[in-house]
Amino acid sequence: MAVTGWLGSLRAAEKTALLQDGRRKVHYLFPDGKEMAEEYDEKTSELLVRKWRVKSALGALGQWQIEVGEPALPGAGSLGPELIKESNVNPIFMRKDTKMSFQWRIRNLPYPKDVYSVCVDQKERCIIVRTTNKKYYKKFSIPDLDRYQLPLDDSSLSFAYANCTLIISYQKPKEVLVAESELQKELKKGRGRKRPTGKAGAPHLTLSCHSSKKGLTFLG
Repeated sequence: MAVTGWLGSLRAAEKTALLQDGRRKVHYLFPDGKEMAEEYDEKTSELLVRKWRVKSALGALGQWQIEVGEPALPGAGSLGPELIKESNVNPIFMRKDTKMSFQWRIRNLPYPKDVYSVCVDQKERCIIVRTTNKKYYKKFSIPDLDRYQLPLDDSSLSFAYANCTLIISYQKPKEVLVAESELQKELKKGRGRKRPTGKAGAPHLTLSCHSSKKGLTFLG
């Protein structure tokens, strides 16, 4: 029921979408004023970026908060690239999903693999990363499972270490895979029109859409 509830929220949102530079970009405006922007690889449908923006108590637009993708520049608010230069010292935490797993990368961790501990905290509904040498500690949630109201499963969690990067993977539950597949089918139903953009005048498809009981309806 919760899975259906989140899909219903996506369908009820006001949506606009476009195809540009090999990416399918979708913007959601929810009834409560929250905004979500996503970018997918046009060929593989792999999620590349997801970020959120909410209004302040006074109605001012806040900054975009990255959920999936590279960290953003402080104060950046556009939907374009918001990359920051990596530090050679401080650990950098980011999420980069695959089709079958939620995945996080923590760069600039110089310690050997055997000092890392990665586990699920069922009470706080989060993943905890720590080192036996007490040099690093991090805990983070999986917003997707919270939105779908699904439990966390210890057996779905794994991690690997290479090149000073800790890679943490959590296998997506079948309910999430089915929901994501259904959403992609609906997004791809859209028909668009080409129009020039950018200095080079390269065409892209612009799609406007609204929701319907059967799914997303796109207007060319």
